[in-house]
Amino acid sequence: MSEPPVVTWQEKGETRSARWRSEKALPPPKRVVVAGDTIKADRAYRLACEGTAMLWRGDFHNARQLLNAMARRIDLKSSKEPRQPPASPAEAFNLLRMARAQRAHTLGMLLMPFDADHGIPLPRAPDVREACAEAYGAAGGRYLASLRELLGLIGAHEWRRTGVEIPALGARIHPHYGVFSPVRSEYVELVAKAPLPAALSSSSVAFDIGTGTGVLAAVLARRGVGRVVATENDPRALACARENIERLGLAAQVQIVEADLFPDERAALVVCNPPWIPARPSSALERAIYDERGAMLRGFLGGLAAHLAPGGEGWLILSDLAEHLGLRPRAELLAAIESAGLQVLDRIEIKPNHPRAGDMRDPLHAARRSEMTSLWRLAPR
Repeated sequence: MSEPPVVTWQEKGETRSARWRSEKALPPPKRVVVAGDTIKADRAYRLACEGTAMLWRGDFHNARQLLNAMARRIDLKSSKEPRQPPASPAEAFNLLRMARAQRAHTLGMLLMPFDADHGIPLPRAPDVREACAEAYGAAGGRYLASLRELLGLIGAHEWRRTGVEIPALGARIHPHYGVFSPVRSEYVELVAKAPLPAALSSSSVAFDIGTGTGVLAAVLARRGVGRVVATENDPRALACARENIERLGLAAQVQIVEADLFPDERAALVVCNPPWIPARPSSALERAIYDERGAMLRGFLGGLAAHLAPGGEGWLILSDLAEHLGLRPRAELLAAIESAGLQVLDRIEIKPNHPRAGDMRDPLHAARRSEMTSLWRLAPR
């Protein structure tokens, strides 16, 4: 493993340094100044825009207020900038991603110091040691991280602690930091209600490819599938899925295994909910949403026929948002299905129900309003 990057700065006439942490893959800042409660929001915003990070030495709550003030300045500037309407939905999508990346970079310039036990040595700082340990593991010494990322860690810790209610399970799923949370329940409903293939009566084995939190594997087990093999190649997701399956009392039915896609056997049902957007992820945390060139989708389709038992089905759960954004035409998906030697038995649709679909201010509102999530029932030709 490579050594973590180091941040260096001047403080009280001395050269100091600490490790840099960024789960979002932000590079360590090259220029750092010490800041505290007396700094004005306008100056902090200018420094951040110039690429100068601020190591906070004041009251923790004042730092949060400063971060909010900087965010308001970003939004105000954005609202005043003249802009041409995007030429296409794809351009709107790319512009939005660029704007979000720039916003994240600017707000990421407010830094927090951390001790070797993940504690924050600042007045009125919360106890974030457990949240940071869940995301970072052992601290390995003093380090710096952005306040914006820290707030994300705290939010993820609360999701993990309280869980997400899954009506199809009548229970909660507890997502770990960096593992996609099943807050959009429509794709879970599809797996909970689609007719199970008849082949399960003779070979009650199903695969859940890229299981994430383990939610779909749990739904299949609750539907009576005798044995579910759930695969994953991300260490955080593996730990998360195992914990959820244990918590739900399904360990006797569900086996969590580390694999890139398929286990080395066949099943009567193979389920996959790949990332829906064929775009390049900017960090490891985005890999559940963005999949460059649809690599996981194509891998699933290409290997499905060889891993189905006689009479078996593959269930592909996929939103058509990428189609409405102009990123993947329906014809391209159908061609990939055909070239994999598969046929479409049926397609079950459900309309997503999430706040962005009704938000007229969202640059992608038109695409989100038209979005449908589908379960494609596939079988070898």
